[in-house]
Amino acid sequence: MHIHQYEKLWLGLSLLLIVGFVATVTYGAVGAPAISMVDDSGETVDPNAIGDHPKFGDPGVEKVGENEYAAYVVARQFIFQPDPIVVPANSTVTFYVTSADVIHGFSVVGTNANTMVVPGEVAELTVEVDEPQEYGIICHEYCGRAHHDMEGLLKVVPEDEYEGGDAE
Repeated sequence: MHIHQYEKLWLGLSLLLIVGFVATVTYGAVGAPAISMVDDSGETVDPNAIGDHPKFGDPGVEKVGENEYAAYVVARQFIFQPDPIVVPANSTVTFYVTSADVIHGFSVVGTNANTMVVPGEVAELTVEVDEPQEYGIICHEYCGRAHHDMEGLLKVVPEDEYEGGDAE
């Protein structure tokens, strides 16, 4: 059987493309650094008793180390609490985010902070903020009819203007 040289070329390119797709998917699932799959091994909370939780009952920002802050955030239809989240410049912020009602998304626009927020589970993600500026926070999972209005704000203020907590 005779196969034309162009058919051999297309066959070879197709096989190379398939091998490339398989390698890309394998790398993304197993070998990619700094990417973790969503799991349920983190902290859990009772979404029906969020108000009684020591951290999520009054969500806010607390200093946990030298230039390190923990921000406890509750997503509800159709707000993030607290809003705004205020942190000083040149710091590392670890967000602990949970939902009180339905599945939400939490994405700090312009950073690598992006997660799904599931009722009863606590998503943890860390962001380093350098310069004073404002970052939008959006919900990227459809959560109801006013989903398009669900947004928040991360305010990074100069270190000498930071008063602590989530006050403006």
